[in-house]
Amino acid sequence: ADYNQLGFCLRSNIFQGGPLESRSVMKDSYTPDIIQKAIRDPKNWYGRKTDELGKWHQKNALNLNLMKALEDK
Repeated sequence: ADYNQLGFCLRSNIFQGGPLESRSVMKDSYTPDIIQKAIRDPKNWYGRKTDELGKWHQKNALNLNLMKALEDK
């Protein structure tokens, strides 16, 4: 019974699906200059960066692991 009812709903196009064109609440709410400011510039990104000291620690950790592996052999 459920299968027949589902088939009837699909044939009569009750389930039409979502809209073909997606809308953004941000684009509808703000002016274009605000949206341009929201796009991040990778050169001026303020997030997590690896400085010279961080790069040195990575190389040092690799070097220590290599020395341990050579001592084991």
